Amino acid sequence: MAEQIHSLWGHLPLLVRANSKESVEYILQALWRTRHTGLDAADRQIFREILQLPNDSDIDPLLVCLRVLIRRCVYDNVSKDEMHKLFPAEVLPELQRLLTLLLQKFQKEWREDISKDQVDPPSLKTMTWSMANQETELTSPAAVINLKLQSNTQPNSGERDVKFQLAKDTLETMLSSMYSIRDQLTDPSETSERDAVQNTNAA
Repeated sequence: MAEQIHSLWGHLPLLVRANSKESVEYILQALWRTRHTGLDAADRQIFREILQLPNDSDIDPLLVCLRVLIRRCVYDNVSKDEMHKLFPAEVLPELQRLLTLLLQKFQKEWREDISKDQVDPPSLKTMTWSMANQETELTSPAAVINLKLQSNTQPNSGERDVKFQLAKDTLETMLSSMYSIRDQLTDPSETSERDAVQNTNAA
């Protein structure tokens, strides 16, 4: 993998074909905007025109290299002063300066976007259960669990129902996991006190 990334640097000089810093800025911003979806045909056509490239086969390795740079800029703990360290010595100095400048410019904004992308799980409002209808005597007993969930980020969006069915063995596995979660959420002093009481009662 490291060798593949290393070989990508050789495609960065294609950016010299862009006629302005703003054109390279547009490319980086478009790559960030399409980080979840990939580029559409319109953006790819604009890129080819900016870089004066005849087809996609010439542009794809460059885009992969730029996406690697963007990911390192956003996800690695790289300060603005150390941004130039993302590039090996083989990258042309003028390209290093240009890309370093642009990455520094957008790093804060992109990191804020990442924090917004993170999913905040909903809260459990209520839980009810009932026994599933047994159509035949051969069907194993099962419980139907109904959860009402509410978004923490959109409290006015109402509640959402989630319903699922649990057989006895699955329920026992889930309960074992829930007890483990409870113990991790409990203050250690409370856990020690509860264990002491249980040991006293057992004696």
